[in-house]
Amino acid sequence: MTKWWNICLILGVLTLFTRCAVGPDYVRPAAEVPGSYKEIEGWKVAQPRDHLIRGPWWEIFEDPQLNTLQEQVNISNQTVAVAEAQLRQARALVRIAQAGYFPTITIGASLTRSRSSSTSSQGGITSGSATSNYLLLGAVSWEPDLWGRIRRTVESSRANAQANAADLEATRLLVQAELAQDYFQLRTLDAQKQLLDTTVVAYQKFLELTKNRYASGVASKEEVLLAETQLKTTQAQTIDLGVQRAQLEHAIAVLVGKPASVFSIPVTPLTLVSPVIPFGVPSELLERRPDIAGAERRMAAANAQIGVAVAAYYPSVTLSASGGFAGSSLSDWLKWPSRLWSVGAAISETVFEGGLRKAQTAQARAAYDATVASYRETVLTGFQEVEDNLAALRILQDEARVQDEAVKAAQQTVTVATNQYKAGTVNYLNVIVVQAVALNNEITSLNILGRRMAAAVLLVKALGGGWNTSSPSSVSNPDNIDQKERQSTENKPIPADLGEGR
Repeated sequence: MTKWWNICLILGVLTLFTRCAVGPDYVRPAAEVPGSYKEIEGWKVAQPRDHLIRGPWWEIFEDPQLNTLQEQVNISNQTVAVAEAQLRQARALVRIAQAGYFPTITIGASLTRSRSSSTSSQGGITSGSATSNYLLLGAVSWEPDLWGRIRRTVESSRANAQANAADLEATRLLVQAELAQDYFQLRTLDAQKQLLDTTVVAYQKFLELTKNRYASGVASKEEVLLAETQLKTTQAQTIDLGVQRAQLEHAIAVLVGKPASVFSIPVTPLTLVSPVIPFGVPSELLERRPDIAGAERRMAAANAQIGVAVAAYYPSVTLSASGGFAGSSLSDWLKWPSRLWSVGAAISETVFEGGLRKAQTAQARAAYDATVASYRETVLTGFQEVEDNLAALRILQDEARVQDEAVKAAQQTVTVATNQYKAGTVNYLNVIVVQAVALNNEITSLNILGRRMAAAVLLVKALGGGWNTSSPSSVSNPDNIDQKERQSTENKPIPADLGEGR
């Protein structure tokens, strides 16, 4: 009974020790967050805030074709597949780290038959007979986590897994935004082609009119050649758009995981208007951008690695036990008198290593400082991207309004010049000039619309899309992932709860 009491006492002391962990506990460092966005006039917090984007953010553009393409990104995009595999790898590393909590148990059996030399002697005894040795042995070895090295390692691995979950969402958001930009640029080209096709028809009519006037002796041959040049130049512009459109279509094919040779998008001119993007309060950006959340989780992982480095200063304790059966004959092998066992404990401490542990601790602290700086830089970059695209939307809206007035004025000028040409008061050169000005203004107007759509997409991306850290996620329990969850991860977005440990 005394032995058992001593064992229980030792285990109790070890349990108390294993409840503490050396190294600093993680506290998220502060980052500079503005009180409001600079590029929003009359800014205020909307109440209630049900307007904030959640889930499939691209649906705010109300484009069925875009919705279909975005869903294919979640399933077939290979860049997203790489990030998803890296997330599963990080989760596996968490389970590897957690294995250190438990003892290592081994079991084995062996059979040895040997014969000693009959011409040599040991202790005056000679023998030439053969003997057998049967052994069945089990062993247990356990290193108690007295200083929290394993716990800090698990903490670091879990934070890294959460960072990988955020990286997956950041990758997914990046690909989705790139797809939306390419899609709207393609539709802008479709709108330009529609405009140029209409213009070509109008120029053909002018060429016929000029030829008729030339046949009547009213117009000169020069005017006919000018009209023909204008027509052919515009036709060449129309054909040239096909190169850009094909390249954009091929890029979209890669984004949705399809061969470019079997993928096509119907020609559909851009007629959408830039939607109103709900931007929320600046402080929400820290919770809505997956790249910021990932940088924050990497700080937590680096902080835990400081504890791992500090734990190396303390001695390690190993408890071991083994037992089994050994015998010289098969009949006596597993009998109770053939039993054997051993129990022991070992403690070791490194007394000299040339400053290795001090250098490793300094390295861990420097790595943590680097992640803090990276986190703050990511936050600053996030606010810059929001401000950039808020400014772009605001300025492009004003530009579009002025450009629309320029288009209307140019169209009226074309009408006046055409009537004057038919009346014979001006030559065809005047008509060509005003027609070119009108066409350029209409193309500029379409380009502005395309830029506004791209800025809207980039603003949604800068705001984190439909992702936020308050959404439930299996990453909060990275030890539990099976095939069903893996398939779910591959086929739909994974909102990641990265708030643990803040």
